[in-house]
Amino acid sequence: MKDKRYTEEFKIEAIKQVTDRGYSVAEVAVRLGTTTHSLYAWLKKYKEPSPRQADSFDLSAENAKLKADLRRMTEERDILKKGRRVLCQQPRVKYEFIRDNRREFSVKAMCRIFTLNRSNFYAWLTKPLSNRANEYQRLLKAIRKFSIASGATYGSPWIHRDLCEEAETCSVHRVAKIMRQIRIKAQIGYKRRYMKRGKLASVADNLLNRKFDSDAPNKSWVSDIIYIHTYEGFLYVATVLNLFSRGIVGWSTDKNMDRHLVIRALMMAVWKRQNKERIHVHSDQGSQYGSAGYLSFLKGNNLEPSMRRRGNCHDNAVAESFFATFKKRVTQRKIYTIREDAKTEIFNFIELFYSLVKRHSHAGSMSPVKFEEDYYSRLESV
Repeated sequence: MKDKRYTEEFKIEAIKQVTDRGYSVAEVAVRLGTTTHSLYAWLKKYKEPSPRQADSFDLSAENAKLKADLRRMTEERDILKKGRRVLCQQPRVKYEFIRDNRREFSVKAMCRIFTLNRSNFYAWLTKPLSNRANEYQRLLKAIRKFSIASGATYGSPWIHRDLCEEAETCSVHRVAKIMRQIRIKAQIGYKRRYMKRGKLASVADNLLNRKFDSDAPNKSWVSDIIYIHTYEGFLYVATVLNLFSRGIVGWSTDKNMDRHLVIRALMMAVWKRQNKERIHVHSDQGSQYGSAGYLSFLKGNNLEPSMRRRGNCHDNAVAESFFATFKKRVTQRKIYTIREDAKTEIFNFIELFYSLVKRHSHAGSMSPVKFEEDYYSRLESV
């Protein structure tokens, strides 16, 4: 594929992964498929310290050191107050105290107060377990990790595939059994609505006609809009999905649901894919998709509109399927405080999970990015 081009919104959300969420520049660059050079350039552009901040750097560092010392002394005081009865006891009694209070105090601090070696404490803490029990604990930890990583959208079949990629040998039935025991289950979406018929659009024909399989990337895209509740008001999200890999190639957010929202999403897709061949863009009959500005953008970028029948969601089933997963991870039973929080969560879901990690049965149980990479590698080998 050609070099990617990124929108300003993408760059801002990318640097938030470093500044707000604590990831390293190298890690974010690998996950987003960019270069560290680009990320450092974005950081310099969007987060450059002011002269006043630079002058107060030393003072802030000193304050941080004093606060750290205060926290350490406060913790030591609380440990001595609570553990005064075990100061002169046997090491085993002290180990029991450390084990029972390690959620409240750090093990390092307690071992320092009681003049114990941390390695000896951890050796005492280890209990002999059978091979079966050790395997169960290992699987339990991995299942929790993959369930959390998917935002609780994976059931036992997808988690089983993740375990197999980690070289774990177990059956899908055992994974399902462990998930039942620890009460982990995939979130269930909303009730499906069934539509039988609807009127054709007057702006564009239904060119897709429910043919959701594509033999190559960037032949057909589908687009739709969803809204998110925040205490500041609605945040609208427009997406453009590639039917070949089921990956999101363009998206945008705004507090207004107008033609600019869908045009920006489509603009991101055009920038990313640099299409030379004509592409069908399938959508509903919303006023945004029938506006003169939207249709003019399609015409100027070698795109052809296609619209589903009115009131028939099955004509755009792939977009509806994506939003079902989107609701489970981002919107279900959740109201965001401000729109910026919602934007960050949307970025994390689309760019860091759905495109890079989320498995699709249509894509051979691979992520959209991996599926397209395999496709282009096969072309090069021919």
